[in-house]
Amino acid sequence: MVDSAQDSGRNDGRTRSVWLRPSPSGRSEPPITRARIIDAAVALLDEEGLERLTMRRLAQRLGTGSTTLYWHLDTKDDVIDLAVDAIFGETPIPKRHSDDWRADITTLLIGWRATLLRHPWTAGLAANRRPLLGPNFLAWMEFLRATLVRAGLADPHISAASWALISHVAGSAASESSLRLSEEDIRASEELVATQPDRYPTLAERGYLGGSDWTANFENGLTYLLDGLAAHLQRRN
Repeated sequence: MVDSAQDSGRNDGRTRSVWLRPSPSGRSEPPITRARIIDAAVALLDEEGLERLTMRRLAQRLGTGSTTLYWHLDTKDDVIDLAVDAIFGETPIPKRHSDDWRADITTLLIGWRATLLRHPWTAGLAANRRPLLGPNFLAWMEFLRATLVRAGLADPHISAASWALISHVAGSAASESSLRLSEEDIRASEELVATQPDRYPTLAERGYLGGSDWTANFENGLTYLLDGLAAHLQRRN
């Protein structure tokens, strides 16, 4: 098998999620387990990033050949699907819903953001790469959407609210993981804007790159979103 072809995820012109294919059967026991592959993949992604992941490098990390991986997986996309679902498994989901839908959503999203920040390679994932269908993600999404239903939202607002909240978390974590500005970068940028107050009056007066407390910015943004949902629910009632 050619590693580059397998890594493309489109050997026959189709892309099909690992979660939509039956598990291998009728073969002898593989020399490594899927759980070991997932653990090794997450570790490799954490250490070296998404761009360095190949089936060959993953096999080397496991001390085996690429052919062994194909007992479990068809493509690199399968590895990413499994790794993403594994990190969703690290994200705590409340055991039950409380009477405060805002508190439930806040707890869920703060936990997910913390998980994404522990695994900064997630910042490089395209949002529309493939649908997430793993059991850990589906359990997480079930709690989120059930909370929105309990709050009183109805279709199509449930979907819109879900993706607005998800985008806020993903965008916040991706920005914090990937944006690396030195004090010198910030100072030079602020000075550039300050030399053009007629063109950028608000930026010159109030700062362009100030307010870099990522956690505070995330929590304030989440409050704005939840306030908007609460206002929508009040208008319906």
